[in-house]
Amino acid sequence: MQKWIRPFSSGDGDLVDAVVPFLGESISDGTVAKFLKNPGDRVEVDEPIAQLETDKVTIDIVSPEAGVVKELVAKEGDTVEPGTKIAIISKSGEGVAHVAPSEKIPEKASPEPSPAETPKEDKPKPKRETTAAEKTKAPMPPPPKRSATEPQLPPKERERRVPMTRLRKRVATRLKDSQNTFAMLTTFNEIDMTNLMKLRSDYKDAFVEKHGVKLGFMSGFVKATVSALQQQPIVNAVIDGDDIIYRDYIDISIAVGTPKGLVVPVVRNSERMNFAEIEKEINTLAKKANDGTISIDEMAGGTFTISNGGVYGSLISTPIINPPQSAILGMHSIVNRPMVVGGNIVSRPMMYIALTYDHRLIDGREAVYFLRRIKDVVEDPRRLLLDI
Repeated sequence: MQKWIRPFSSGDGDLVDAVVPFLGESISDGTVAKFLKNPGDRVEVDEPIAQLETDKVTIDIVSPEAGVVKELVAKEGDTVEPGTKIAIISKSGEGVAHVAPSEKIPEKASPEPSPAETPKEDKPKPKRETTAAEKTKAPMPPPPKRSATEPQLPPKERERRVPMTRLRKRVATRLKDSQNTFAMLTTFNEIDMTNLMKLRSDYKDAFVEKHGVKLGFMSGFVKATVSALQQQPIVNAVIDGDDIIYRDYIDISIAVGTPKGLVVPVVRNSERMNFAEIEKEINTLAKKANDGTISIDEMAGGTFTISNGGVYGSLISTPIINPPQSAILGMHSIVNRPMVVGGNIVSRPMMYIALTYDHRLIDGREAVYFLRRIKDVVEDPRRLLLDI
């Protein structure tokens, strides 16, 4: 059940506080990443004032009333909790002056001391006579020369230190926890993409005309993954203490790279969806992820993850499991390679696929059968229609 935090109003009713909203059950605080408004700027109801960066998503802090920003209470980089006041809004805008970003925190220039106030210590000291002993003192030895084998480090002026975002730190922590927890093993296979590419080429125009969305390869792989998970339900399961939890539903997480880091939105109940519904859902979630408007609920859960490194040109990789799931499928780029078909060497569009799985739960037999099922369905999509 969602919790709502009502804005606080002062006694005269003109001033309203903009506060950090409820962030979700698993998120206790966030970092003020950027202020979108300055004191004196006009804001409307629900207009973003600042951006709050959490471990999972970036959230907008909006104005509860229309008015003028009177004061920014928090600062960029502050860690704040739900209910924390970050700005004060004046509904009337009376007595509020606009402050440019460079004028937010004016620094008082320290007055230069007058000649009469010059401290005594600043008076020039009389030169003392140099003694004969000091004259004969040996000069400082020159610094030792570096040997030819000593590495010449670049100067610090050519380096830049940038703080990690909360999302990047969260991803780093989860991936390291995954390596420390799971007994990860990766198995590979390759797929001849000829038939799926022909299916897409033959029906792409009719598909767009009827469903209003392009037919891509991802929907085919999602349907193939659903079929493989139904045949090998252990890959869709998870270890919980001394028990194994089998899920009778399939929520596919799709890894999406964004400018701020990796996010994994979830396609719910994929086993009930057709090609068009999958394509529409993936496009909607990917757009939200790139715009930074995706919600925490849209990334929560998931029973299995698909990562498509092929869009960046990756030929082969070993993906890391997305906790608390038990396996992840890695797709890669399509490359024409010579293959033996019917005793003849022909050029075929081939893709390597990889399955990284938790060997504590999944044996090699189930992992290999899982990839074989994906290979069979993608190479001959008619199997989905005939359920064979």
